[in-house]
Amino acid sequence: MSCCEGPSAPHDLTKPIDPNAKALLNCKAVDVNQLCPIKYTWAWEHYINGCANHWMPTEVSMQKDIEQWKDPNLFSLDERRVIMRNLGFFSTGESLVGNNIVLAIFKHVTNPEARQYLLRQAMEEAIHTHTFQYCCESMNLDQREVFNMYHEVASIREKDDFVMGLTADVMDDNFKTDSTENIQKFVKNLVGFYIIMEGIFFYSGFVMILSFKRRNQMVGVGEQFEYIMRDETIHMNFGVDLINGIKAENPEIWTPAFEQELVDLVKQAVGFEIQYAAACLPRGVLGLSADQFDQYVRFIANRRLERIGLAEQWPGAKNPFPWMSEVMDLKKAKNFFETRVTEYQSAGNLDWGDTTNTVETSGVFASKEEKETTSKSGGLDW
Repeated sequence: MSCCEGPSAPHDLTKPIDPNAKALLNCKAVDVNQLCPIKYTWAWEHYINGCANHWMPTEVSMQKDIEQWKDPNLFSLDERRVIMRNLGFFSTGESLVGNNIVLAIFKHVTNPEARQYLLRQAMEEAIHTHTFQYCCESMNLDQREVFNMYHEVASIREKDDFVMGLTADVMDDNFKTDSTENIQKFVKNLVGFYIIMEGIFFYSGFVMILSFKRRNQMVGVGEQFEYIMRDETIHMNFGVDLINGIKAENPEIWTPAFEQELVDLVKQAVGFEIQYAAACLPRGVLGLSADQFDQYVRFIANRRLERIGLAEQWPGAKNPFPWMSEVMDLKKAKNFFETRVTEYQSAGNLDWGDTTNTVETSGVFASKEEKETTSKSGGLDW
């Protein structure tokens, strides 16, 4: 019997298991992780690449960020808004992706090597969420404000609600990929999270934060965002391969009407992301403007559509941030992790020094006395 024909009879060990019997969806035998022989080498390669990229946020020193953030004269209110809004969006966005993997995608992807990668990705999403907690703790930000921003900032809430709407059907206990319609719903979920959330929404935030790092500001936060972006690039590439693989094995789902439905989803997402950029940059900072992000979001959306066989929708859209190409280039000669720290202080041991001045978080100033009313789990010395 093949590896996907179920446990009805013992396998004849004198005969090799046929890897061609494996399938991305609706494979009968998912009781054990029958990894070998591997059919989808792309899934295994993504897993290996993910393992090679392993990192932890606590490896990154935040001392310079702390010193810069507590300086009331270094950042304008608009600049602080950009930093806080991106921490707020990513802190929930990463957890939404992790939840979707664990509660929706993993159940229905029946191939072992693809599942192996999903397990790796789920851990990376946890590390990314840890990153934003570490940033908050290190800089003594209001953790409630950052992690609850999706409830309080309309442009963040709208993006999150949009993506969560694509996972409702798949997370239903009775959902199965046993029909053309349901496979289409599953693929919409994959497009929502891999193409839109990780491939479009996250990339605007990468530009904003890395623009600070280019000026030698918020270098610890920026370094962590670089590591996250490297992870997300692999996530997106896996998602593209998964979508294209499901399409190849289930060609009946790829109708003109379904193609248009996916295009419409991406167009909606572009609208949400442009609104978010405008809310983050009402007056522009660091040479960045909302108009530039209007172009950038359309440019990367075109590239994402092309990766899954759909036509670009904004001909002529240009990349106004050519420096991002170097940052995103996974093939560059420089070892991406050559600057990882091997000796570092945890957030609990970082010294804030003299904090007699007031310290601003997202436009609200808090005095030293006000800060001392709340006990910080990290033990930062105010």
